Amino acid sequence: MHDHDLGDAGPVAPTPTLNRMAADATTHCLTGCAIGEVLGLAIATQLGWGTEASIVLAIVLAYVFGYLLTLRPLLRSGLPARAAMGVAFAADTLSITVMEIVDNAVILAVPGAMEAGLTDLLFWGALGLGLGIAWLAAFPVNRWLIGRGRGHAVAMQHHGSH
Repeated sequence: MHDHDLGDAGPVAPTPTLNRMAADATTHCLTGCAIGEVLGLAIATQLGWGTEASIVLAIVLAYVFGYLLTLRPLLRSGLPARAAMGVAFAADTLSITVMEIVDNAVILAVPGAMEAGLTDLLFWGALGLGLGIAWLAAFPVNRWLIGRGRGHAVAMQHHGSH
């Protein structure tokens, strides 16, 4: 047998590129952030809270849902809760932070967006714009982290994919 002959090892799944892994990680982060922000703003609006309180609740829930989306498959894979939380924090904190800073800055920069109601197109347009720009800002962060074996690369070692 020659060194390059793999024998009958069967098909090998292609390894995703660094850009593909970073895009997946960024989309994963965006999903948690979007769920948290929409839920937070909906709750704050229902309670009649002001802009600052609405933003704080939306950010807190963005982190909660971002971490939960990573924790769920880690816990399902059998990783103990404490270890899974450590992996989720390591995988998501920087990405969520960048995404939240950018998203909220964009929303605050759009005149009237924070005063718009949940049934107002201005609200949804500003949120969509903010999340889209935040995705673009978080992508290079996730790419950098994964390229160094950090961020979602750590989570993927434990559960293989999102």
